[in-house]
Amino acid sequence: MNRLKGMAPIIATPFTASGEVDYGSFENLVETLIKGGCQAVTLFGIAGEYYKLSQGECDRLVRLTVDTCRRLNGYSIISVTHHATEVAVKYAKRYEEAGADMLMLLPPFFLKPGAASLYEHMKAVGNAVSIPVMTQYAPEQTGVGIAPEVFGRLFREVPNISYYKIECKPVGMYITRLLEETKNEISVFVGNAGYQFIEAFDRGAVGAMPGCSMYDFYLKMYREYESGDRSASLATHSNLLLPMLNHIRQDVEMIIYYEKRILQKRGIIATDYCRNPSFVNDGYHDRIFEELFDQISPYFTEM
Repeated sequence: MNRLKGMAPIIATPFTASGEVDYGSFENLVETLIKGGCQAVTLFGIAGEYYKLSQGECDRLVRLTVDTCRRLNGYSIISVTHHATEVAVKYAKRYEEAGADMLMLLPPFFLKPGAASLYEHMKAVGNAVSIPVMTQYAPEQTGVGIAPEVFGRLFREVPNISYYKIECKPVGMYITRLLEETKNEISVFVGNAGYQFIEAFDRGAVGAMPGCSMYDFYLKMYREYESGDRSASLATHSNLLLPMLNHIRQDVEMIIYYEKRILQKRGIIATDYCRNPSFVNDGYHDRIFEELFDQISPYFTEM
């Protein structure tokens, strides 16, 4: 297939009011994203609360994601988040066999493994499968730093690790160095909720992996940018998206909480329940959120 580019949002995990996985809402969310124009969907991103799921729940969500994507001609990305290399390799193979179109690999970070161990972990997972692999670089969340030169070497030794999700701060110079290191032969997706969307694309990114609740805003920015109307894309980013992001992304659990609030208010999932521990607000956060939601909701493609 052609190289993947565009929007590949992280799928939120809906729960019932009693805290069970709401598989019906989950399927409706995946359908909404694909039918809404997203080029791919990503399961088990950090914003998907993968760390609060049982293995049985994960297995069922993988099956549901792959089946729904196949039915709707969507593209599925499944993240491998396991910290043990042997286990990560096992699940990478399992996700490939399940029909995932691509893997995303979050390098292990618990107890901060050394650079050599990190490298061998990523190399082992990439060599275990034949489908494309995207490596996620999220030092703010993991506390693990990896130089662009390391990813360059990884790509040269394991060519199917040819996609990279970059969400460090600042992101621009890192993207430039990574593309230089790989002679522009890899594809960069920007994360971090798309805060640096415009700069990332200016520097050579081809896609973004934000949260899923405001997917249509990201698609709008992407289409405007790709059509050559950078000023319109910048206006969408600055005037519509950033005010909400600046409020709800003061903390990772906070944006997960409000992403679900937006999805519920849009009628895409049934409840905004987050498994505990979760973000706890004092009421004032909700007040500002509602004001911002009233400003942007007329621009949603569906409500």
